[in-house]
Amino acid sequence: MMPDSLSSLVPALLERDSAACVGWRADQPLSNAWLLARVRAWGTLLAGQPGRDYALYLDDSLEFGAALLGAWQAGKTVWLTADTLDASCAALQGKVDGFLGQFPPQWQPLAAPGDTPSSDAAPDAAAVPPPRVLGDDFPALVVHTSGSTGAAQAVPKRLSQLASEVAVLERMFGADLGDAAIVATVSHQHIYGLLFKVLWPLCAARPLQALSVQYPEELAQALAQRASVLVSSPAHLKRLPAHLDWTTAAVQLRAVFSSGGPLPEEAALAAGAMLGQVPHEIYGSSETGGVAWRQSAADAAASACWQAFDNVAWRIAVGEADAAQGEGALEVRSPHLPDEGWLQLADRARAVGSAGQAFELLGRADRIVKVEEKRVSLDALEAALLACGLAEQARIVPDDGARVRLAACVVLNQEGRVLLAAQGKVALNQRLRAVLAPVAEAVALPRRWRYLDSLPLNAQGKTTRAALLALLDDEPAAALEQRPRQPQWRELERGEQRLLLELSVPADLLYFEGHFPGSPILPGVAQLDWAIGQARQAFDVPPVFREVAALKFQQVIAPGATVQLELLHDRAKASVQFRYLSAAGQHASGRLLFAAP
Repeated sequence: MMPDSLSSLVPALLERDSAACVGWRADQPLSNAWLLARVRAWGTLLAGQPGRDYALYLDDSLEFGAALLGAWQAGKTVWLTADTLDASCAALQGKVDGFLGQFPPQWQPLAAPGDTPSSDAAPDAAAVPPPRVLGDDFPALVVHTSGSTGAAQAVPKRLSQLASEVAVLERMFGADLGDAAIVATVSHQHIYGLLFKVLWPLCAARPLQALSVQYPEELAQALAQRASVLVSSPAHLKRLPAHLDWTTAAVQLRAVFSSGGPLPEEAALAAGAMLGQVPHEIYGSSETGGVAWRQSAADAAASACWQAFDNVAWRIAVGEADAAQGEGALEVRSPHLPDEGWLQLADRARAVGSAGQAFELLGRADRIVKVEEKRVSLDALEAALLACGLAEQARIVPDDGARVRLAACVVLNQEGRVLLAAQGKVALNQRLRAVLAPVAEAVALPRRWRYLDSLPLNAQGKTTRAALLALLDDEPAAALEQRPRQPQWRELERGEQRLLLELSVPADLLYFEGHFPGSPILPGVAQLDWAIGQARQAFDVPPVFREVAALKFQQVIAPGATVQLELLHDRAKASVQFRYLSAAGQHASGRLLFAAP
């Protein structure tokens, strides 16, 4: 069925059965009459308020939906914020005329009185102003990305843009859902949750759970109660415990949707095995709205392909450097956008398939990353560290783990170094995490910290992500975590089978401890370990280190020394020849031999 039009949703609600269930709050059914009463209460409250723009934050999806519709009926534009952090509220201040719902008291939020779930009486037609049918150009929403995406960004949405999204979702997926209830693990305070958890269900007359489900045990129970649709995210779907009994939930479940970040194929198939439905992944953003979808399958190549929504056109903007691979920036055009032009995204992509009807995403071109589905600006985090008065330079990078975590590499100023020496690394870590707390949610803060004398530079004078990650490869144990185990690396030359690096050996390197008291020198085992590690990173060598041949140590390497490491790869012999050298001559050399398991 086609959903009721978003522009005439409130008049459509008046035509529905007043006793019909619109959803549940803690197993308490809520009726259509209750929803209309709440829409009227919010509309009445806001009709008497000055200005047009109001920020709205409520945990309860049904109360949120009522407040949203009431605000629209009062001619107000709702600003959507993902959280109520101090930085988010401060960024909204001056842009909005007031705050609604559950904002902290200092922002003086307004709330409509009289939320009585047991009130099922139909609205008195004589007492209720005629509902408004809103125009397509009505300024319905502003998605405010707040501090978690760097400089605050406001993305306005006309009602027609939201309506086109609701319509295409019902057209593409509605037939499989029927009248199933909506259960969600995500918030409606971002565009994905707003559409899938509030607007689409209300327009299609599907009941919904008012509160998000946080724990797997609750989720299994909620999905087992009735025919359901699960609106979730990779953060939840990757962690579904296999030991729970999902049998009844799998029988009742009609579909699973996931958005907010890529869902690994193995996690998607594992979730499908437990839930009986392989998730539909939705690709989009606050700026673009929904763009495409995919569903993992046994065919890995097909699982990587995204199919555009049937009202979205796309193309690849291929530059000269990318022409050979057919890769470039993804561009889209759709009624979800503010105009009919093409919008270039920060994601790189390439067309796949014989007819080029699908595309594969190749990563972002900007410095916005997602950590547990939270969008984080690396630039914003670095700016906050530099503004705290303890750092001269700061670089934050995502690591290469299966779950993205952030690592911070910080060059402290004099005040920062004094604080580190006096209180230790753990205390400084906590101090800097507190500095970042107003900018990003706790789950998105850096988990790993390294304090450096200087950032590593390559021959072009640039600090590369690879060089920063190399500093994190072998972090010290907790008891000695203030002592570095790696030198500061700088790439000098790189060829297909040759790599030349410069390394500066820190005077406080952990390996100088006890080797030897009064006359510290760099142990040979450390030199060998560094050579093996760099060889593995630089060349395609077999996974097992077998032995070292022709090992010689000619000169010692002292604290603070700067030397070069040359690596020569012999692919046919699965070996890498190394030597450490400096102006004083050669320090050590040998041949590393690798083998298959």
